[in-house]
Amino acid sequence: MKELFFLAVILGSTLATAQSNHEKVNGPDCSGGWPTNMAFTHLKNAGLVTNADVDFTQTKTVRLASEKVGKGLWHQVYEVTFTRKSGGTVDAIAIHDASQEECSMSGVEVFVISKHLNPERR
Repeated sequence: MKELFFLAVILGSTLATAQSNHEKVNGPDCSGGWPTNMAFTHLKNAGLVTNADVDFTQTKTVRLASEKVGKGLWHQVYEVTFTRKSGGTVDAIAIHDASQEECSMSGVEVFVISKHLNPERR
């Protein structure tokens, strides 16, 4: 029984170290936070979506790129997909700067994806 406990402790600390090292290299993963919220705000202000129109339980945010641009600062690119209650989607690219302490180190630049030419590649 003691062996299982020690194995669990070692495995847990190894996973925590791997996650910490991954964040040091790639920066924080802000998926579902700042880029998602700001993408929705920009789309809503442009009249492309409404709160009543979107099924927020289906929202998906994927980090596409993260480049270290300074000490503790990353320039990041996310694809954000909002699913309408009617079944369609609204896709956007959100670009911003993030640090280990704060995902909102800059405003978010948002681009609407008007057409996905090869959705089978997802």
